[in-house]
Amino acid sequence: MAASDLSPAARLPFLALGMLSLLGGVAAGLARLAWHVPAAAAAAAGEHGALMICAFLGTVICLERAVAVGRAWAYLGPAAAGLGGLCLLCGAPSVWAQWLCILAAAVLCAASVQVLRRQVAAFTLILALAALCWLVGNLAWLARGVVAVPWWLAFLVLTIAGERLELTRFLPTPAVARRAFLLIVGAVVVGAAASLWFEDAGLRLVSAALLALALWLLRYDIAKKNAGSRGLTRFIAVCLLSGYLWLVIAGALGLAGGLLPGHPWRDATLHATGLGFVFAMIFGHALIIFPAVLRVSMPYHPVHYLPLLLLHASLALRVCGVLGGDFALRSEGGLLNALALAAFIANIIASVVRGRRVAAAAA
Repeated sequence: MAASDLSPAARLPFLALGMLSLLGGVAAGLARLAWHVPAAAAAAAGEHGALMICAFLGTVICLERAVAVGRAWAYLGPAAAGLGGLCLLCGAPSVWAQWLCILAAAVLCAASVQVLRRQVAAFTLILALAALCWLVGNLAWLARGVVAVPWWLAFLVLTIAGERLELTRFLPTPAVARRAFLLIVGAVVVGAAASLWFEDAGLRLVSAALLALALWLLRYDIAKKNAGSRGLTRFIAVCLLSGYLWLVIAGALGLAGGLLPGHPWRDATLHATGLGFVFAMIFGHALIIFPAVLRVSMPYHPVHYLPLLLLHASLALRVCGVLGGDFALRSEGGLLNALALAAFIANIIASVVRGRRVAAAAA
């Protein structure tokens, strides 16, 4: 740990702010599905996407990048994103949260440039590009609102894509496949930019790129090889591969217009991406990220499959409800989505407790 870095204990408040945004964002999402939730969460129902993407995932990604950079200034990113979520939940003017998230994205861009200076590679360039997409999306959120969504999706998808590309360095990936990967990344960004003026065409290009990315990852990602392993390695591979399948579905729905505001399939498209793809990645990497950030032991246990199975089953129920025009089924699927995330959090806490018991027994 660098001398100017923060201790693991000092990083905990940032994670706490992110988790608060997650809980508030889930409750806000349930309010949108007509479930009774606390008044503060119900009031923030319109900010569900901002809470989940900017406040929760933005905080977590900024925190992970700050740990990688090892400089105290980089922690301004997760602090700003977390405080932005707090503003949304407390009913403060939305512009406060917007400017805080713009600051968080700017700090993430600076931290990503720092990483890029240390190692110039395709994956570090993509990570920096992802941070820039978040900054543009937050500026769009401040200026025009709904057009932020494709930029936010680009931020999440390209962050994951960059991290997965890093691991393909250990595989004999054909040069043409690597060039195709960069073209797909470019298509995501071009589509997001085009959506500012040509919404339909831009969002369909983003969707086509998501579908192409999913197929690329299913073909070339190391998860395909690791699925035959055991223990944590296999669990991570299962999480990744299942997430890629949801990204295929999201891309296909988006090509049919599912990303367009007001489209009846928009809920299914966004949640196939955000829950099916992004959270499957989180479920798979939590046992690596949390120990790295907080310096705690979190041993793997097969029980980790249960929240993953509940996540996918509940999302399938929700998507079927959306596609079938059945609001009750969609609402029940959303409630089970929330229970899957609650089971995930409980499982993480239980894993930390198990780790401490193992360490105490070995002492």
